[in-house]
Amino acid sequence: MQVISAARSEWIFPFTGLQPVQFRRLVRLVAERGGDAIADGRPGRQWALDLPDRVLLVAAYWRTNLTMRQIGPLFGVSHSAAHRVIDTLGPLLALAPVRRRPVDQIAIVDGTLIRTPEHRLAARSKNYRYSTNLQVAIDASTRLVIAVGDSQPGNSNDTVVYRTSGIDQKLAGRPVMADGAYRGNPEVIIPYRKPADGSDLPAWKEDLNTQHRTVRARVEPTLAGMKCWKILRDYRPAAHTSADAASGIANLHHIVLAR
Repeated sequence: MQVISAARSEWIFPFTGLQPVQFRRLVRLVAERGGDAIADGRPGRQWALDLPDRVLLVAAYWRTNLTMRQIGPLFGVSHSAAHRVIDTLGPLLALAPVRRRPVDQIAIVDGTLIRTPEHRLAARSKNYRYSTNLQVAIDASTRLVIAVGDSQPGNSNDTVVYRTSGIDQKLAGRPVMADGAYRGNPEVIIPYRKPADGSDLPAWKEDLNTQHRTVRARVEPTLAGMKCWKILRDYRPAAHTSADAASGIANLHHIVLAR
């Protein structure tokens, strides 16, 4: 028996944060990206759930972080069927790549730790747990996410992960701001550091650092908003898929902000 269905509009907001009209637009977008394709691409094998229910299942999974054995019965399907829905439909919810962007658009990049029990990619980090380092870049003006890097071990420094995650390539040619942890990447704008002799910075450098901190802090509420989707607090699937989930969550977060 199916407990939750997109046909009942009262279930949409608690599990997606979207109003029903916004959810319907999201379903149309997923359909345009191939969401109506036959299950696993096998002729004759149809999905047990229609497309709106599958989109709701993915959003509910990201929002609540329930296990497959918990989320499946809520939608009247087996845990293996729920797993196939998430694996197939999740990437279709991701942010669309930005093809054109003003050359003077300022990006702000920062890393956040995603806890995961998978040790093949994760590493024990400063939160004393096995985590991955996820790099997220936002537009300084709109505060919307414009790029997400590939997950890297959580014990890696941001200055290294900035390059190894590929987010540097996604932001190439644009001014990028970050905190002092990104020292060593000459294209990234970071605060002035105190001289090695311990002397104070000149007043004009202190003023610039204050302005820098004010602008750079805009990325923090975005990261906090994305982590309202509980799967980013304790990521149980394969760690290398966390970037796809984060990109999809960023897309849903944008729709919520647009409201």
